[in-house]
Amino acid sequence: MTTAVSTAGIPTISITAETLPQAWEQAVLAVWDHGVRVKTQYDKPQDPPSRDATVMITVADPFAEPRIHKNFPGGPEELEAYRQEVVNGIHDHWIDPAAGKWTYTYHERLFAYSPVENIRRADSPKPFKAVDQIQYIVDALSAAGHTRRAQAITWMPTADPRTDDPPCLQRLWCRLLADEAGGWTLSMNTHWRSRDLYKAWFMNVYALTDLQRTIAERIAEKTGETVAVGRYVDISDSLHIYGSYFREAAPEIEKMRTAPYTDRAWESNHPAFSMMTEEAREKLAQDPDWFAKARG
Repeated sequence: MTTAVSTAGIPTISITAETLPQAWEQAVLAVWDHGVRVKTQYDKPQDPPSRDATVMITVADPFAEPRIHKNFPGGPEELEAYRQEVVNGIHDHWIDPAAGKWTYTYHERLFAYSPVENIRRADSPKPFKAVDQIQYIVDALSAAGHTRRAQAITWMPTADPRTDDPPCLQRLWCRLLADEAGGWTLSMNTHWRSRDLYKAWFMNVYALTDLQRTIAERIAEKTGETVAVGRYVDISDSLHIYGSYFREAAPEIEKMRTAPYTDRAWESNHPAFSMMTEEAREKLAQDPDWFAKARG
């Protein structure tokens, strides 16, 4: 279900879907059809304006099948590498702002948040001990599942506004509710200031919902109670399709209009997806930089 409200400013769109691939297709169609035309800071002179909206997407069951979209701009190897980057931190060693390299990973900001004044200076003071915000969420919800304080942030107001690549993800928020089976259900919201819908959204959500699953498992381990993964809500202030992608995206959008999304989706245990994912895991276990090297 999609609801779009056009205003004099940025359109607002609300989407409810059962699965990740269905949610991605509904969002692409909604922003394509209802998004405002606006230039971006990354456009080349020949690029048309992007299509942009403020969007809230609810995925009722983020682990429902089919869970994989075959046609998102990427592949199983890239998806697995990104999942491990967010959940396991396999690329945290790429962070070296002083050397002109990455300024953050989501894993580093969520599991070892440590604000600095100038992120590009190796000698910039770090006045606070790194905070494992995911452990805080696990502890807070284990003590009181109904708490409204179980959140984690990424933004460093001391440093991020002055960088060229500040985090898009801003905040996670989690809560437990009792379910009918006598256990608990973990719901999670993510909040984003800016988001590449066509090329980044599916990978983002695939990884973040796996983090949601990880948090649920850690709460279950800590409390000894059953914790299921509940609905996932994704809120973007600016969810956009870049003008430079229009030619690439248009044929895919036409498929979305003319055939059900299940024609372009895999179950996560599909033999081809499983094989490529397992190969990626084996290669990443030997060398976390394998995928980046393979792409040149």
